[in-house]
Amino acid sequence: MTDWRQSLPTVRGRYSFDAVMADQTWFRVGGAADVLFKPIDLGDLLTFLKNRPADIPVHVVGAGSNLLVRDGGIRGVVIRLGRGFATVEREGNEIEVGAGALDRTVAMTCGEWGLSGLEFLVGVPGTIGGAVKMNAGCYGAETKDRLIWADVLDLSGKLQRLTPGELEMAYRHTNLQPDQIVVRARFQCEPGNSDEIMQRLNTLLAEREVSQPVRGRTGGSTFRNPEGHSAWKLIDEAGCRGLMLGQAQVSEKHCNFLLNTDACTAGDLEELGEAVRQRVKVTSGYDLQWEIIRLGQL
Repeated sequence: MTDWRQSLPTVRGRYSFDAVMADQTWFRVGGAADVLFKPIDLGDLLTFLKNRPADIPVHVVGAGSNLLVRDGGIRGVVIRLGRGFATVEREGNEIEVGAGALDRTVAMTCGEWGLSGLEFLVGVPGTIGGAVKMNAGCYGAETKDRLIWADVLDLSGKLQRLTPGELEMAYRHTNLQPDQIVVRARFQCEPGNSDEIMQRLNTLLAEREVSQPVRGRTGGSTFRNPEGHSAWKLIDEAGCRGLMLGQAQVSEKHCNFLLNTDACTAGDLEELGEAVRQRVKVTSGYDLQWEIIRLGQL
């Protein structure tokens, strides 16, 4: 064990050394992280941030749903927010949610409570922290539409409460940096009929099952939609539906999804994605931008 690992602060959460990140991502690929840290709660996270070795790289991941960890692994400490950050609490027609809460869980909980407005989250893979950080959305709605504020930590342990305007939220964008950590968020909902909301949620889930490879080892939407266009359509028109590189494949069901069909590498997936980008550039002139986060060393 290296010296810097021995100098990590004492925490109540768990350190895992040489943690296999394939176990932490939906693609099920990627190398190991030097250290994986799962804090128990906000106080535990603050203890780590304020006492960590200052020169050690720190990375933050959520559910690993839109994350591709490269085969060379991740140097430094990877923080993953767990159960202590997964609370969902109601106050009237507003809810406060921990950043580790799954988007689908939040949508379903609101439905059970008879709160409307966050149904779109049932189609967003991942956690609330990630949804805020990338202004995730689907079905014509975005996180910014309902967000009141988000509590954000920097690596010094400074906590800020930021509004959507201060976050400069736009299509799949905020001004948050990779080293900033969303820990909590508050959303505005509207009262509704619980049975009707749950019916809408179940309909959206059924439609998603039909149109997307939700049972495959995937990372969700691979590329952002260029303004006025659908990425999947550009990819399809470029002849990439079903395209394979090793065991990595462009989904035949929804060609803005990449799949690990058997035992591919992260390198295969990234190389396939770049091949798709090149083909789309040639056929349409559009330069597709990655929506999936690629992290670590090649």
